[in-house]
Amino acid sequence: MIQYSNIHQTSNFAVLSISYEKADVETRGKFAFFDENIKNFVTRIHDENLGDAFVVSTCNRTEIYTTTSNYLFVAEEYCKTIGVQLTDFLKFANIATKEEALNHLFRVAAGLESQIIGDFEIIGQIKKAYARFKKERQNSNPYLERSINSAIQISKRIKNETGISNGAASVSYAAVHYILNNQKRLTEKNILLLGVGEIGQNTVENLVKHVYQPKIKIANRTQEKAAKISEKYNIPNIDYADFDKELDNTDILIVATGAKTPIINKSHLKNGKEILIIDLSIPHNVDKNVSEIENVTLIDVDELSKQIQATIQQREKEIPKAEVIIKEMTKDFLEWEKKRKLAPNIHHFKAVLKNMERNEMHNFYRKNKYININDMELSEKMIQKITNRFAKYIIDNPLKAEEISKLMHEILVEQPNNEFNEKH
Repeated sequence: MIQYSNIHQTSNFAVLSISYEKADVETRGKFAFFDENIKNFVTRIHDENLGDAFVVSTCNRTEIYTTTSNYLFVAEEYCKTIGVQLTDFLKFANIATKEEALNHLFRVAAGLESQIIGDFEIIGQIKKAYARFKKERQNSNPYLERSINSAIQISKRIKNETGISNGAASVSYAAVHYILNNQKRLTEKNILLLGVGEIGQNTVENLVKHVYQPKIKIANRTQEKAAKISEKYNIPNIDYADFDKELDNTDILIVATGAKTPIINKSHLKNGKEILIIDLSIPHNVDKNVSEIENVTLIDVDELSKQIQATIQQREKEIPKAEVIIKEMTKDFLEWEKKRKLAPNIHHFKAVLKNMERNEMHNFYRKNKYININDMELSEKMIQKITNRFAKYIIDNPLKAEEISKLMHEILVEQPNNEFNEKH
């Protein structure tokens, strides 16, 4: 007999989020998660049998998504991995569970929770983060898989069906926007970009797109990666060993590296030359005290986000359209989840009908020595139609699903078996 358990219980899904809403750049930097942490974190989660979890860490947010009910244990393992106290983490973390957590994921993917509304860089970061964890975990979680795919579809639809991303307003563009508005004779300025990760590449692309013949060079610890970006955008790259020398001739330095501590400090800026430094890194990769030097202007991510409020105001008008799409896709997801939870009941019900069909077909063949193919096809259609009716009813009435499934089992299986036993 089918086992009836907590088939109607909402899937365990939670998110613990630290973002710009409650934490400034310095604080977010303390909780940043790096690629080298992945293996250790996944191993901890696996060893403690805490289900599945993955981390999205960007300049504006660090979020733990998990399908375990013990999400605080997951958060504790995360804190051990990055070397912080759980109590410190919880001071800044927002926690959402079940439908609320799903809605949060969809809103993040839609760019509605970005520091700059409509910034869709986050969906690419979510995809990459999940792929890295799935590779390390060496399996996939159906709930996470479906939720990530739904988030991707939401992002695509909102991009195509609303104007929420109209006007360039990403963090990388904000840097270029600041340069365009605050630097005179820009074509004469020497620009040096340090770091060619995702944000660095987006910055290069925006510079090439919005600055006429920019005098830009790039540097990166990995020379091979710098060479690829250099070739792609047809701009020169320098050897990382020559960075200090190149910095002496630089008017605008953009830092988009992923170091855990500052790699640019006062010792790099001794010549007294006027220079604008834009730090796009989280945590800070430029020591804040460089701004104490005369002729040095330092701008960070939080400062940049203030520069594009006009664009944001226009995008805010598109939020209701985006929320309609999220609501629609959430409904589809929850329907899928209901069907997935009730699938064992539906499969069992159909199996019972199929077993009845086999018995009747066997009796018919024994008496008549033939079975008409049309009768078999009609029988299959009837079974599927009855199964569909049963499935629709328990999906529409999940609180009655266990009771109805059990009743059908008693009527279609137990009662015939009892009658057979009484006769024999």
